[in-house]
Amino acid sequence: MKKHNFNAGPSILPRIAVENSAKAILDLNGSGLSLLEISHRHKDFQAIIDEASALFKELMNIPDGYHVLFLGGGASTQFVMAPYNLLQTQAAYLETGVWAKKAIKEAKLFGNVNVVASSSDKNFSYIPKGYSIPADADYFHITTNNTIYGTEIKHDMDSPVPLIADMSSDILSRPTDVSKYAMIYGGAQKNLGPAGVTFVIIREDILGKVDRKIPSILDYKIQIDNGSMFNTPPCFAIYTCMETLRWIKGLGGLKTIQAMNEKKANLLYDAIDNSTMFVGTAAREDRSLMNICFVMKEDYKEKEDAFMEFTKTKGMVGIKGHRSVGGFRASTYNALPIESVQALVDCMHEFENENM
Repeated sequence: MKKHNFNAGPSILPRIAVENSAKAILDLNGSGLSLLEISHRHKDFQAIIDEASALFKELMNIPDGYHVLFLGGGASTQFVMAPYNLLQTQAAYLETGVWAKKAIKEAKLFGNVNVVASSSDKNFSYIPKGYSIPADADYFHITTNNTIYGTEIKHDMDSPVPLIADMSSDILSRPTDVSKYAMIYGGAQKNLGPAGVTFVIIREDILGKVDRKIPSILDYKIQIDNGSMFNTPPCFAIYTCMETLRWIKGLGGLKTIQAMNEKKANLLYDAIDNSTMFVGTAAREDRSLMNICFVMKEDYKEKEDAFMEFTKTKGMVGIKGHRSVGGFRASTYNALPIESVQALVDCMHEFENENM
């Protein structure tokens, strides 16, 4: 049975990236050595990280003055590194979900944190509007896509202070005006690669403005000076990122990716909106293109478990919603083919017809 992978992360990757990574595990570039065995100081690995960085810069049109880093520790480590390096007096944060809350918690260890707005009053089902960003903040931090709640900031906002964005789950899903951000970071395990590597895109001129001493491993300047190799980087994960970036370029870049993602999301949202049994959980104007959350309408709540079991018989994987929301979540990341979305829509229709 064909599997349709809607996992929220780690998640589906381009098949060609998986296959080429598997080949490299057996033999990298005809060297007779596995990708897992070579030194990160070897010229073959230097070529890999150089190409991955160059592709990132090309696909996202990253301006001069920015650096691309591949680090360990996941986005959760960036919750610490960002304020450690950048928070001198106060920082501003937008609270839009669990991961934004975690980032806020860590930032409070380093200084005052101004939560300018929150959508917690409605279980993070919308993106706050109409808030002000304090002009005296050291930076303003946002989480662009909220995997648990299915909301997304889909525009590149103007900010009077350096803008920092956690783009773990929507990086490379659309064109992004990087010049509006001082820093973009995220875990790779959604649209970019396997778990184990974290990307950081950072403008160098925001560094060196705090008076605290920073441990070397957590110092962005030291990581930049060492080309992401202050310590041994996650070599395999970086290789797969390179393969994924090659795949995106081969498709035609981020405008092509965006069109694909909008088509997939519209297909599923239309099915939800026209359903007599299912209903979406996120505010329509803030719906994510990456994580589509929905539940059974009140009259059919008792059928949720039955639908979940039914989807399994149709090869659906990973559509159980997060426990804080319940219901269902279909993650439609870049590598998910539209055929899988259509299969889920057909599954929903079939279940409705049999259970109305």
